[in-house]
Amino acid sequence: MPPFALAPRTETAERALATTDGRPTRDGALLTERLERRYHDRITGSFTIPGRDGRYAPIPDDVPSALADALHARGISQLYSHQADAWAATQRGEHVAIVTPTASGKSLCYTLPVVSAAMTSGAKALYLFPTKALAQDQVAELLELNRAGELGVKAFTFDGDTPGDARQAIRLHGDIVVSNPDMLHQAILPHHTKWAQFFENLRYVVIDEIHTYRGVFGSHVTNVLRRLKRICAFY
Repeated sequence: MPPFALAPRTETAERALATTDGRPTRDGALLTERLERRYHDRITGSFTIPGRDGRYAPIPDDVPSALADALHARGISQLYSHQADAWAATQRGEHVAIVTPTASGKSLCYTLPVVSAAMTSGAKALYLFPTKALAQDQVAELLELNRAGELGVKAFTFDGDTPGDARQAIRLHGDIVVSNPDMLHQAILPHHTKWAQFFENLRYVVIDEIHTYRGVFGSHVTNVLRRLKRICAFY
């Protein structure tokens, strides 16, 4: 087999890879066909994973009514079964690991128990994301849910771009603090006495995209989490 190299982008090649209207397609079947034509001597096999119908469950009765109303306002009248299972597990005080496909509602698995606890008992939560973009997206989702039901839950990002004058307000008033392992290591744990109120009420730690924490970096993050557990035990 020849070494890998991209074929030259010629006008003829582009026409061959385009749809009948001359534009690229996002359809999976046509994309597969195009790849097979272009790399026929490099593909050793293929298989199709069939889709399956979603499995649903009603919104649990012990979800606060205001939170349930906020879900309805956002067009969510029922949960996926794994979301309902995650809710039940968190209410039993269990640790939860969620492994489901993209766009399958993983965020709601932790949003429901976190927001519920913040509403009913003033519990705090720490979210750790590997990138600022993911953190910003999550805060935007939380704010949308908060506005939909006027829940009164305060969520903030805490990263290197957070202004100094805003950090104290976040420490004192943030119900959900959305950050990353580097900020936890450099700006939160070394100054835990400033975060005393937060740590005294910290109930949930959410680690998103946990599969990205591997190798040496993953080992470092593990030790940061060990320090976090030690600080939590102190408070």
